[in-house]
This record gives sequence, C-alpha cells and structure tokens, in this order.
Amino acid sequence: MKKNALYAQSGGVTAVINATAGALILEAKKSNKIGKVFAAKNGILGALREDLIDTSKESKNSLLSLRYRPGGVFGSCRFKLKDIDASEKEYKRLIEVFKAHNIGYFFYNGGNDSADTAFKVSQISKKLNYPIQCIAIPKTVDNDLVLTDCCPGFGSAAKYIATSILEASLDVQSMSETSTKVFILEVMGRHAGWMAASSALARTKKDDAPHIILLPEIIFDEKKFLLEVKSIIKKKGFCVIVVSEGVKNNKGKFLSESNTKDAFGHVQLGGIAPYIADLVNKKLKIKNHWAVADYLQRSASHIASKVDLDHAEAVGSYAIKFALSGMNGVMPIIVRSKSKKYNWKIEAAPLSKIANLEKKLPTNFISSNKMNVTNKALNYLRPLIQGETATPYKNGIPDLKDFKLIKVKKKLSKWEI
Repeated sequence: MKKNALYAQSGGVTAVINATAGALILEAKKSNKIGKVFAAKNGILGALREDLIDTSKESKNSLLSLRYRPGGVFGSCRFKLKDIDASEKEYKRLIEVFKAHNIGYFFYNGGNDSADTAFKVSQISKKLNYPIQCIAIPKTVDNDLVLTDCCPGFGSAAKYIATSILEASLDVQSMSETSTKVFILEVMGRHAGWMAASSALARTKKDDAPHIILLPEIIFDEKKFLLEVKSIIKKKGFCVIVVSEGVKNNKGKFLSESNTKDAFGHVQLGGIAPYIADLVNKKLKIKNHWAVADYLQRSASHIASKVDLDHAEAVGSYAIKFALSGMNGVMPIIVRSKSKKYNWKIEAAPLSKIANLEKKLPTNFISSNKMNVTNKALNYLRPLIQGETATPYKNGIPDLKDFKLIKVKKKLSKWEI
C-alpha cells in the first residue's frame, strides 16, 4: 500500500515558499510510491491537531500558480517541539496522526527552529519505533542556515530591499537641499546581517546609497556613527542608512528590544529605525525620515528573483527525490560552483549538522569601518537577485488564484496544546 506524505510550512513566510510547496506536490504526483500529499494547516500545529488539507483536490494549474503567490497558502506557525524525552506526548500524538492517515513521509519547510523540529521528528522512527522519513526544506529571508550557500526566500527579499533603497535614495537626494537629509530603513535580521548587507546591491558607483549599513555582527558605536553621518552629509548633501533590527549596544542588548517574546522564545524586535532617527534628530539636529520594511520585504512576489524562485522549486522537488531514495533526517541544500559564472546544484546535508546553528556574515564581507560591506560580499549577493518572474496581472495588480483547501476528515479525538 502506498504511503501518503505530509507537508507543512513553518516560521515567517517568504515570497517563494509556496513555490516550494507547488514543486513538491507536483514532484510527488510523478511517483508511484507516494499516495496523496496532505498539507498541515498552520504548520506542525496542524499535524498535532489532525487539521489536514488534501492537496490532490487542487488542479495542476493552481499548483503551478503557487510560484507567484506570497505568504503561506497552507498557513504557518511558530511552535517548537521539545525533545522527545521531555515531551513524549506530542510525538506520540504525531504518530497517531501519521498512522491514522497512512503517512510515511513528512516534509517541514522552514528556517533554523523548523530544522530543529524536523530533526526531532526524524528520530521518531528510532526512538518510538515508527517508520517515518522526515526531510527539512530550507526557507528563510534571514539567509542564516548553515551548509547551504543561500536560503530560498532571501534572494527575493534582497532584491526588494536593494530596489527600495535605490528608488528611495533618489527621492531623498532630490529633496535634501531644503528638506529631508537622512533616510533610515530598518530590515529584518536578528543575529545575521544578510538582509541589511543586500541593500548595498543598490549601488552602481562606490559612493552611491546606502551610505551606512548597520549590521548585527557589529556592536553599535554611537559616536563613530554620528561622525560618519555628518561626514557623508557634508560630502553628498544627504545620507541613506540601512539598519538591521538585531543591532546591539556595547552591553549586548538589542537597541530595538521590546518586553515581549515570540512563540519560539525569541525577544520581539522592531523599532530600531525610530531609535536611530531620534538619535540623528537630537544629536545632529538634522531632519530625517524612517521606514520599516517589515512584512513588505518578505512578501513582494511581484519583484521576486528568478534565481530565488528556481532555488525554491528545486529544493521542493529534491525533497521528494531524497525521500524516495530512502533518506531521513536530511535537508536539500544549495551548493554554489567555484566557476566565475554562477552555477549551482542541490545536495543532501544531515540535519544534525544544521539544526540550531546560525550562519552570520563572514568578517571579510564587512568593510574596514564596520559600517558597510565589501566587494566580496557583493560578489556573493549579486547572483541571488538575478532575473524576473512572469507574475500574472489582472486589473493592474497581481492575479493571485484562490485554492480549494479541502480538509481531510478527522479520525482521532481532539488534541489540545
């Protein structure tokens, strides 16, 4: 009897996570070893609640259209499974759901915390004697998963940020004589500055905007920063700044730290742009404007990178291929060739060497003054934003299809967290 597969999305979504889902489902349909592909509603929570969607009810055209749809079509969540020894109840529940729906393959599409969850689920077959193959699929705009050259979702977010900085800098420059002289854009990046670094792709000349990039890898030096702002304004007449949400002070505290935490236990960040703006206003008496890219940077499918889209679909397809070859506890990763021309391939990497680890900007990607990035960084970043996608439009806006999202009939009792 064919085993069914379960796919789930986790953590913050991206412009291309649905492309991964579509590619995975379509690849599974080619196999005579996989029955149906179910999707868990709202990530691992849907699996625990037996809240499943039957993707076989969606048409091929609908599945193909997922490549142009941002967000997470099946819903996502921030929920981290504890270790099996500490919370065997959750794992036993997963096994009950897997058994009830004849699930032999589990695919979890997410970032760092999701890789940890997938690694734990992959151990069920050994620790609780249930035959399940679990494959984690990379996805994060933070680009901080280790081993993989880059993470699907990052290239499109980088393209959006670089484009936004290019366009906004021209606006600021045109108004700088009598009005705004400083513009600050806050981007995502708790511990790794990949998103902030990508803003440098806006430059066509060395002294183009962004003029200052504040990275979480570098402790914020207020005095040095303010001197740099003054120097740039004296030289250029205006200054464009990109700041990562995860920048810290010399005491190791996030400048944008709030008093709340997310479901993964991470301190909620957001608000460093107004902090920097207030600093510029009070210390330098210079008019400024600030903005927070927030969800816009990760949902802009209309300006998605074609390379990023290709990566996203490839890891979805290879997740199925790896599972059918008997692999368990692995992740399809992107491997960059060493040739001058950008080439890449997909390989399998063990989750034991990925889960709970974080890839930060290498020191040779950070400029000597610690407030910008090097050509080496640009050479790494530039290929990831190449190419445009053929997003369909209707009535002047992206034409995003509706999905049936038909639920699978439940067979078990209700589960509560």
